[in-house]
Amino acid sequence: MKDRKPRNYLDLPLGLRAPEEINVVVEIPEKSRNKYEYDKALDIFRLDRVLHSAIHYPGDYGFAPQTLALDDDPLDVLVLTIEPTFPGCLVAARPIGLLEMFDQGKEDDKVLAVPVGEPAFDEIHNFTQIFPHLLKKVSHFFESYKLLEGKQTRVVGWHDAASARRVIAESHQRFLERAEESPGA
Repeated sequence: MKDRKPRNYLDLPLGLRAPEEINVVVEIPEKSRNKYEYDKALDIFRLDRVLHSAIHYPGDYGFAPQTLALDDDPLDVLVLTIEPTFPGCLVAARPIGLLEMFDQGKEDDKVLAVPVGEPAFDEIHNFTQIFPHLLKKVSHFFESYKLLEGKQTRVVGWHDAASARRVIAESHQRFLERAEESPGA
């Protein structure tokens, strides 16, 4: 897989220093209520829906390419930012934690990360270094963002950067194994 050109955003490299630093493809910018999703078949970002609640994404939200989470989607990543980016932006990010959660009864963990090269986050290496209230806002967002849609989510809690890196490595391995099983898919 390393010698060929990426076919789409999902196929971009995970990162040269993964899992310590990873690439993140932003789907939804911070402060947006619009839920954009990458459509692999069309190779575009499309509006999936507008959040039904009067809340917005607390960071740039997207996925780590060349990963496959337990929900059979790319691994979700929330990047804390100073300024929002845009759908399709590739961000080099440092994982600092993992939010363990369930969506509709299925495991749907979120990696929490900070942008590499952003001086405001240079000294942040674990979620415990983030203001506790900001972590509460992130947890609250994921607990409540689907309530008015009649869908249930459940946040279990935060885990450290090492846990995030482990989940990233496992999801990357899962992606590689799936790619071997179905080359060209």
